[in-house]
Amino acid sequence: MESEGVLTAAEGEPGRRRSLAEAREAVGTLRDDWQVRTKYALDRALGTVAVAATAPLLGAIALAIRLEDGGPALFLQERPGLGARPFHVLKFRTMLVDADRFVDARGRPTRHRITRVGRWLRRTSLDELPQLVNIARGEMSFVGPRPPVIIHLQRYTDAQMRRFRMKPGLTGLAQISGRNQLSWSRRIALDNAYIDDFSLVGDLRILLRTVGVVVRREGMVDDRNPEQVDDLAPVGGWEDP
Repeated sequence: MESEGVLTAAEGEPGRRRSLAEAREAVGTLRDDWQVRTKYALDRALGTVAVAATAPLLGAIALAIRLEDGGPALFLQERPGLGARPFHVLKFRTMLVDADRFVDARGRPTRHRITRVGRWLRRTSLDELPQLVNIARGEMSFVGPRPPVIIHLQRYTDAQMRRFRMKPGLTGLAQISGRNQLSWSRRIALDNAYIDDFSLVGDLRILLRTVGVVVRREGMVDDRNPEQVDDLAPVGGWEDP
């Protein structure tokens, strides 16, 4: 089970291994004040309204994906959320079924993996629309750090783990500051800066700037680009205790 996993500390004694539970302790104190509580209440209320309002569009996109190759419309993946606790993030599937079989040992794609419908969804950022359900459930927020792949936690320093002090978001400071063209460590630094300086007014500014970023397609990449952005600490790998 994931809770029994052990990961290599990215800083501290060489070779020391710690449990995932210990790694979560590095997150520190979660942000909890009147602005954060107001934000989360608004997220759930507006998220529920947004799911209902976009239901016809969600259905039409799901049908288009199914018609293209007969595969599932949704892609579900376990990601770390608030306090680095796992949840299942929802996205529209934009790649071939079992696309990870076309990735080499360094995480680089070995062939074109994006479907025709998926290419359009990525260009319009509509592939993220099902995360409105995550927001309505209280698992995500409209604004916050994007939820990373959970295996990357074994490469985080204690300082980087502090990015989980608030719920992950549909958009965030990193997404309006370079998006997928930023190095991973730079994204994490921006996430921590967002949490440190969080305000409801700041969230509104990020939402407004996100519209322009999406329309201009700033920072977009078609597929993984680890050789350009992966600058996290070396990984030791998950191990059974």
